[in-house]
Amino acid sequence: MNKGIFITFEGPDGAGKTTIINMVTEQLENVLLTREPGGIDIAEQIRRVILARENTAMDPRTEALLYAAARRQHLMEKVKPALEEGIVVLCDRFVDSSLAYQGHARGLGIDEVLKINQFAIEDMMPDLTIYFDIEPELGLKRINKNKGREVNRLDLENLDFHHKVREGYAILMERFPNRIVKIDASDTLEKVFEKTIKLVIEKIEQKRPSV
Repeated sequence: MNKGIFITFEGPDGAGKTTIINMVTEQLENVLLTREPGGIDIAEQIRRVILARENTAMDPRTEALLYAAARRQHLMEKVKPALEEGIVVLCDRFVDSSLAYQGHARGLGIDEVLKINQFAIEDMMPDLTIYFDIEPELGLKRINKNKGREVNRLDLENLDFHHKVREGYAILMERFPNRIVKIDASDTLEKVFEKTIKLVIEKIEQKRPSV
């Protein structure tokens, strides 16, 4: 059994989750901040292939398999060892992203993509997933305003795709209500941060009542 705590952060593009995760990390001790796809060298290499703006010919199943491959390497090389050492791991995206983006938005099927990822992650699911919900129009508007943000291949998808991503997350919230908690990401940065840090601290205290 892992001694650490695994918390993942999800949301459509432009929800602001990466900013919030960085703010949360600054307030905690003994935490590991990482991201998907990426976090370690092999997975970062796969990330560059997946998100390269010129790779528009990529087949949806190829995309799903590449995400799962990056996830497996990242999990075994970085996340699992940290959890075994008792560290709190904060991860920017995990399996729910694949289920929402490739499973629902790409039309591959949530269950089909889940099977691929079950092979990759075995039983390593998060203790808590915080989902930052935002209307696609507002999320994309934020992306366009943020000149320093990486604009990748998925950001360039049409508005309908981003609506389907949000629909996918709504399905996942119904399916995993005990794990996924929604936060309104259209609120002010301060309020989103306050709600997020509260959830994270509550989960840590729940798993470590003596701390």
